[in-house]
Parts: sequence; structure tokens; C-alpha cells
Amino acid sequence: MEYPFIKILDMAVEERPREKVLSQGLRSLSNTELIAILIGTGNRNHSAIDLARNLLQQAGNDLVRLSQMSIAELEKIPGIGHAKAVKIQSGFELARRRRNATPASKPKIRCSQDAYRLIEGKLADLQHEEFWILVLNRANQLIDQVRISQGGISGTVTDIRLILHAAIERLASALILAHNHPSGNLTPSEPDLKITKKIKDAANLLDVSLLDHLIVSDQGYLSMADENLMP
Repeated sequence: MEYPFIKILDMAVEERPREKVLSQGLRSLSNTELIAILIGTGNRNHSAIDLARNLLQQAGNDLVRLSQMSIAELEKIPGIGHAKAVKIQSGFELARRRRNATPASKPKIRCSQDAYRLIEGKLADLQHEEFWILVLNRANQLIDQVRISQGGISGTVTDIRLILHAAIERLASALILAHNHPSGNLTPSEPDLKITKKIKDAANLLDVSLLDHLIVSDQGYLSMADENLMP
């Protein structure tokens, strides 16, 4: 793809991304300019802004799609080598962690949306399935988030013994299950319903309550408790 080559140093000072940050703040920057800062430098033929603009176009101007691209996929885009690809994905990973960061005080889970906010950053953009649990105390405050398993595009094996071990180890009073559907379909499958019942029955033997099971995708989430699907 050919486009005019304009060095960032040839731009008006107030239009250069880093200088704009100093004068107007980060929120004044476009997505292209933010990505250009992550990229850092251009190459012989294209500025960092040119590369960032082309990168966004390759992702359909969709930040979600861009965040889901692997380092190998990014490296195939002209001008984006391994180092730049790692910088870009590091930026998205930091954003995911910030979105999912647990504050010093233990957050209390009052509804399915509270649980979704905590787990969204771990599951929403994955291209494979993962199974997580939220471990809660008697006040329904978060003790820990534990990944139980990860698998392929169509499923992951969930070991009930690992879930119970995690619950006992953390002195859990309640659990919330969560896993993702990379397909985007939020409808629980028959295996989803069966494993939920098995886990609930096993947890009851330990006097641990199973409050909910969330299915997460890029489209949002489904709460089995909200939909009256809990056994």
C-alpha cells in the first residue's frame, strides 16, 4: 500500500503525538496517534503514524480485532517487525490487566454484572476457551480469581477436583464459575449445564455455595442465575 511519506519531525510541533500529549493530554490523541507512540519509530519509507494508520486499516479500524491479533499476525504487516508487534500487544495486555485490576479493598459481588466486570478482562478477547472461578468469602467479597483450565476453540476440560482444591485452599464460602465462548454464542451448551450441576453438587458437600455460572464472549455475557438456569 502506497501513501505519502511525511516524517513526524516535518509535522507542525503542536501536531506531533508526543508534543500533543504534553499540551493537550493523552485523551486528545486519535487511535492512530496512540498506536504510533507505542510503535515508537517508523522506517526508511514510512513514519510511525503511517505505520499505525496502515495497521489500523489492516484490522478494519477495529481496536478489538487489533487487540486479538497475535504477534505472528502483526509481524506480517509491512513495517511491523517483531519488536513493534511485541510493543503493540504489550500495550493491549496492560489495558486488559488495568481493566481487571482488583483494588486493595476486596470487591463485593452483589450481582452478575459485578462478577462480569471482574472476569471480563481475562476472557473477553480470547480465541480459545478458558475456565475460571471467582472465590468468595461469607460476605460475597472476592478472595481470589483462579484459572482452572484452558483448551481449544471449541472447549476446555474442567476438573472438578481442581475447583474443590482451590476452594478449600482459599477457605471459600461461595464460588462463581466463568468460562468463555470464542464463537460469540452466549447460549449455554448441554455440557455447560451438566458440569454446572456436578460442580454445585460437589461444592455442597463442602458447604460451599455455587452462586452463578457466567458465559463470556466479545458480545457480553450470560448469567445462568439471571436466566434461571442454575441447577
